[in-house]
Amino acid sequence: MPGNDEKTEAIDALLATPNLANALESDQFRRFLDQVPIAIVVSRMLGREHIAYANPEFEKLSGKKVESLAGKWWDSLAGESESDPTIKLGDAIVSSLDAIGCFKIERGGGEPVIVDVYSNIIVDDDGVPAFRLAALVDVSSHTLSKRQELEQKIREKDALLLEIQHRVKNNLQMIVALIRVEARNAQGRIDTAPFDRLAGRINAIQLLYKLLASPSQENSVDLGVYLSEIASSVMHLHATEGIRLDLKVDTYPVSVNVAMPTGLVVNELLTNALKHAFVGRDHGTITVHSIVDHGGCRIIAADDGIGLPEGHQWPEQGGLGALIVRSLRENAKAGLTVESKPGQGMRVTISFTRATSAPENPAPSGGG
Repeated sequence: MPGNDEKTEAIDALLATPNLANALESDQFRRFLDQVPIAIVVSRMLGREHIAYANPEFEKLSGKKVESLAGKWWDSLAGESESDPTIKLGDAIVSSLDAIGCFKIERGGGEPVIVDVYSNIIVDDDGVPAFRLAALVDVSSHTLSKRQELEQKIREKDALLLEIQHRVKNNLQMIVALIRVEARNAQGRIDTAPFDRLAGRINAIQLLYKLLASPSQENSVDLGVYLSEIASSVMHLHATEGIRLDLKVDTYPVSVNVAMPTGLVVNELLTNALKHAFVGRDHGTITVHSIVDHGGCRIIAADDGIGLPEGHQWPEQGGLGALIVRSLRENAKAGLTVESKPGQGMRVTISFTRATSAPENPAPSGGG
């Protein structure tokens, strides 16, 4: 017996038959459908729509005599959606096209059968709907025990992923610590700034993994919480007396593809500000605001320091910072603007629309 994938391919091949509307009028083609190992039901749509044909495989699948369907409406096909019993098989065939879901058909005195249902409209040479064709593929072999076994495997996989995330987070913490130890040991002998930048970037990723490992997180990251943790971590590691943090964030769930480059960019900006923006000053303010409205989210990372030196830009071309910003623009679909004036500081604005930053939804299960 062909598998379900092969049956789906057979349905596609059937629907691709040249001049299918004319073929359905042919006794020879109907004799061909009589031999197809897929349940097929066809209605004639010209005039009052009514069922005009059902093959022996449908009779075998449903327990209904083919003759009992002739001339009737689709509601004569008994069946209901597996995911929503209020959705009836006949109504779904008429209201939907292509793969319309998984349905249960009760058979008098026998076990119910579970079917995947496909529906399509066949037009004539003038483009006028002539027939409606429904195909039903038996998936009853996907028994309850097999479904429960699959669900258990999915739960085990989720637990394994959480364990992997936990171990990665711990390993990142160790890497950050080792880099900082080496940087301290190398002070006075080599430039340790690249060590510090690398440690900061890895720390930002480690904080993201910590959030992902939270049981409350599924396929999203709260950008407000993530940016708060990054800002607190950077201020703690590079604490400078007289420099304060103005932090204001709104809750905003985003995909990991948005959270990671955003966090790396904000980490870069705060680290640079603490090291370079307040040279020769004993006070200053670093601002991190993440403001959400009906259109999306706007992030402001700013300082009131000395601004960029004359002839400099941020990010510097060819550096890792430029690569991160490019990822933010291309992968996270963010807008980014940079403003800087001598003696008045630097301000970077990152903006997302809801459509481009929303977390991905899990694939829906079959249904009506």
